[in-house]
Amino acid sequence: MGCCNWSAWFHLGFSKAPLFLTMIIVLTYFVYCLTGYCETMPSPIAGASPHQQQQQQAAGEPGRARSAEHGQQQPALPAPSTGQGAAASAAANISVFNSFGTQKFPQAVIIGVKKGGTRALLEFLRIHPDVRAVGAEPHFFDRNYERGLNWYRNLMPRTLEGQITMEKTPSYFVTKEAPKRIFSMSKETKLIVVVRNPVTRAISDYTQTLSKNPGVPSFQMLTFKNMSTGLIDTSWSAIRIGIYAKHLENWLQYFPLSKILFVSGERLVTDPAGEMGRVQDFLGLKRVITDKHFYFNETKGFPCLKKPEGSSRPRCLGKSKGRTHPKIDMDVVLRLKEFYRPFNLKFYQMTGHDFGWE
Repeated sequence: MGCCNWSAWFHLGFSKAPLFLTMIIVLTYFVYCLTGYCETMPSPIAGASPHQQQQQQAAGEPGRARSAEHGQQQPALPAPSTGQGAAASAAANISVFNSFGTQKFPQAVIIGVKKGGTRALLEFLRIHPDVRAVGAEPHFFDRNYERGLNWYRNLMPRTLEGQITMEKTPSYFVTKEAPKRIFSMSKETKLIVVVRNPVTRAISDYTQTLSKNPGVPSFQMLTFKNMSTGLIDTSWSAIRIGIYAKHLENWLQYFPLSKILFVSGERLVTDPAGEMGRVQDFLGLKRVITDKHFYFNETKGFPCLKKPEGSSRPRCLGKSKGRTHPKIDMDVVLRLKEFYRPFNLKFYQMTGHDFGWE
């Protein structure tokens, strides 16, 4: 009887052996994963060829989490600087691929001007489903060019087929080296310049500086080298930026007018839908952004975006937008208007558009 019982238990244990072995294997796998062993194992990239996998690993893409729409990520270590000539042009055609889209160099760049309305333009463009843009200003073509094109591309959001990548850095327009550098990246890049009455723009520029440093000299003192002679100090950046014709000459050495769109900062306030229509046409986008997206905020003095679905309130630009300008002596304003007049007329001729600042 005992022998029979022993034999039965033996056969029962033998029949359960595969189950026990499976449990041991699964338990061992979990232990290895919990200790981090699995993370050290190379994993294939879904849908990517060996060449694409090699590109991704070189660019440091695996394992990086970022927003698919507007997120910006600074690489842990800047990529070594490489030659910016023919190699840069070739690199412009390379995109980093994964299952969430591609990282590309921007097909369009908002290059200026400071205090012209560039932030408003970018925020309005974000409404469009086919636009993906970097949130912060990269300042690649003026301050970070030595970091290399791989560093720059790694800042870009991933895009799907049919979407365009954009960035905004207003100081590019007044940076002497920027046109050549962008042209070296891609001569097909579309450029957008938001311009505004240079006198109003200078006062707005000063207002921003004053808010950060209340101890700065008066607008009048900074504007003139000599008040009695009326000599304007063009070395002051607030004045120099508004000489648009001079800066545009630099860009036309590399890009034809057909690649540059000039957006009116004034019309972006009074008729945002109309001006955004021109922008969408220039970018080759369907006109999705229309009147229905805007309402005028009387308090701030500029348009805001209407409440999107699922949101409790409309979207307006930050508190820094719509600051009250300090009172400027009218004689100073009139002298500045006279100073800018010939430059404005030349700018109208160069662009073929009268912005009505006179």
